Amino acid sequence: MIKGLAHAAFTVKNMEKSLQFYCGVLGLEHAFSAAKENGEPWIEYVKIAPKQYIELFYGGSTSHKPEPEEIGPHHICLLVDSVQKTADHLTSNGWTLDVQPKRGIGKNEQCWTSDPDGNKVEFLQPDEDSPHNQ
Repeated sequence: MIKGLAHAAFTVKNMEKSLQFYCGVLGLEHAFSAAKENGEPWIEYVKIAPKQYIELFYGGSTSHKPEPEEIGPHHICLLVDSVQKTADHLTSNGWTLDVQPKRGIGKNEQCWTSDPDGNKVEFLQPDEDSPHNQ
């Protein structure tokens, strides 16, 4: 019945900064845009993999940084070939890491940053024996 995750969606304060982060810094592809019926910009789609997207909605005015004990979205996790190379790429592009590369409890390498709106972004490199590698 369920085939995979189609998208994660975020409302952003500054679309230009968000697209610069997801496309410019992370190197993801801006796939397409959707407009409201009146022609106003509504959503920008950033492609992660075939049929998998990050939806960026226009119009945010406040930031929300959920704490681990809060209910609701916590973070988005992107699968990478090398956490260290990803971390090096982020820092060489002026991006601050919230968590330096480390081995996580789930048998994987990971590092963390936040997007321009404070949404947490994890980068995951699973070990061969990690449950994430199934």
